[in-house]
Amino acid sequence: MNPINLYFDVRDIFRAPRLALSGKKIWIFLLGNLAGFILYWIFSYLALAAAGIPFSDAIASHGLYPCLYGTEAPWFAWALYYVGSLGWLAFLHLSCTAVARVTLKQLKGDNFFSAGDAWKYVQKHWHPVIFTSVSIVLILGFFLFFAGIFALFGKIPFVGEYLFALPYLFYFMGSVFTVYTAFVLLVSCIYTPAIVGAYEEDTMGSVFQSYSIAWSQPWRVVLYNAILLPLAWWSVKIFSWFMFAGFQLVNHIFGMSFLMGEKATSIVGNALNYVFPSGLCETICSPFSCGGPVCSTPCSFYTLPQAGTLSGSETGAAIFVGLFILILFFTVISYGLSIISVGETLMFIIFKKKSDDDDLIERKDEDELEEDDDDDFSFDDIDGDDSTEEDANSGDSEEE
Repeated sequence: MNPINLYFDVRDIFRAPRLALSGKKIWIFLLGNLAGFILYWIFSYLALAAAGIPFSDAIASHGLYPCLYGTEAPWFAWALYYVGSLGWLAFLHLSCTAVARVTLKQLKGDNFFSAGDAWKYVQKHWHPVIFTSVSIVLILGFFLFFAGIFALFGKIPFVGEYLFALPYLFYFMGSVFTVYTAFVLLVSCIYTPAIVGAYEEDTMGSVFQSYSIAWSQPWRVVLYNAILLPLAWWSVKIFSWFMFAGFQLVNHIFGMSFLMGEKATSIVGNALNYVFPSGLCETICSPFSCGGPVCSTPCSFYTLPQAGTLSGSETGAAIFVGLFILILFFTVISYGLSIISVGETLMFIIFKKKSDDDDLIERKDEDELEEDDDDDFSFDDIDGDDSTEEDANSGDSEEE
């Protein structure tokens, strides 16, 4: 297929919701979200256990959404909690990289690049996705550490005052660079998946690209994200409305009195309580509130199924329905993240075109270069080598 023609300006950002509405991209983020959520869930309950809270009490109070905030806990419990949180964030970054790769291939006209191919690419290039931000944090730590060292020198009597005053401009320039590096860290967190997925950079190259974007495109970073984020919000509202409409239709049909009736209503109601306990289920339909006088509350146009008494088999069915509702909830979130990832990939492609006149759509990536190498291989070359050897052997025999 032919590649997609881009304008290489702000108009391309409005393509993000449409390009993100893809089963492959949503599936990639769904896998990343579920894997990260499971990791977060495990480490959060380990942290709560390290804080001295029995698992039965923790599961009763937190359910599917454990959180250590608001709990008195030792430092190692907080360490466990942050390991789980950062693990979830790492899975999201890797998912962003996979989606960036799929987006680049789609823009090139390759719609057969699968989610499995994208994860294979991430498996090969995961190091810069994780270590780019770590490298920039180390740069920040380096400057702050040496600032502390020089501040200690300033405590020396009589000499310390001059050690502070004379190189003051040097300290000032280092401080400005540190503030700039903090902005670069934010840029790297946003664009590193796109840099690795679309430009195939390693860790040092990703760090350089982050500094380059922060220096040459700061106003575009702000403007384009100011457009993308509200666009993603409204797109998710529309997408979730369709999801909730399907949820409502299923409950309405199966809840008819001459069909499953109250049994279906109780199963779905209990499933909602499992996934969104303590009245949190109203958040499912909160995106559908229009804010007008007719829709004064989020659920005014539809009453959510209420939990009822269940038998043993019905409880098992409610657990399965709850798992599916959780997956549907993550699907909505995954579509929003897909829009963000596609938008950031489009931004990076625009930045490279604007700053370096480098069209990533026309540029051959590593997969295309490998295909070219395979195409260059020919059996005629082997035949030619064989014929050359035969001629040489025949020449030797004639000489004999």
